[in-house]
Amino acid sequence: MMPSPIRILSSAATVIVVAALAWQDAPRAQSATPNLAGAWAPLTGGRGVDPKIAPPPATPLLLKPEFKAKYDAQRAADAEATKRGEPPPSAAVVCTPYGMPRMLSIASYPVEILQTPGQVTMITEAFSEVRRIYMDQAQLPIDEVPPGYYGHSVGRWEKDTLVVDTVGIKETVSGYQNMPHSDRMRITERIRLAAPDVLHDQVTIEDPVVLEKPVTFTFAYRKMPGYKMVEFICENNREYIDAQGKVRMRLGGR
Repeated sequence: MMPSPIRILSSAATVIVVAALAWQDAPRAQSATPNLAGAWAPLTGGRGVDPKIAPPPATPLLLKPEFKAKYDAQRAADAEATKRGEPPPSAAVVCTPYGMPRMLSIASYPVEILQTPGQVTMITEAFSEVRRIYMDQAQLPIDEVPPGYYGHSVGRWEKDTLVVDTVGIKETVSGYQNMPHSDRMRITERIRLAAPDVLHDQVTIEDPVVLEKPVTFTFAYRKMPGYKMVEFICENNREYIDAQGKVRMRLGGR
């Protein structure tokens, strides 16, 4: 028996409706993961900045007593050196990478984000530092990560927020506000768009050896449409830090 024309039309209409609904849902599925790609310039708070997009205040940095005295003394010595016009010792002096997390906020230099299948890559213009975030993978045990400047980072999406877990930062890498840290340090980031052109990277540092409690602070950035990153290579081989922690300059090619 041949199907009736009405049944054929009804079936065809159903197919059209289902296809239309699928077409409408496709852009939603594609846009479920925010697009963070592009160049981003550091954005600080202050007068004239909308508080909705300004980075929130950091929590107190509370070091354990055995680390606090030395840290406070070094901070005071650096402040005095700055007053005298002497640069305090830093990674920039000896051309070593800043590493995590300081690499994400160097003066006004931008950060570029690349989103590719299975990986998010962050590249800083200052010193051309590169870190890789491996998506949807289990984190390695800390003791299995070879200590480095950037550690081992894994990420996952929680709705509109990229959550990143990083371990394995070697102890010689200067920490947040030059804080000391142990090889047990863990960095957790929550990266999201605070506005279409404003990015927040909330950073929480845990270190059961050095910190009394975790410290949390936020890096904020503003989108730089069309910006092309500039090569920045450190070629300084004249300055060094002496045994007293002072910055010196080699003279006469020595």
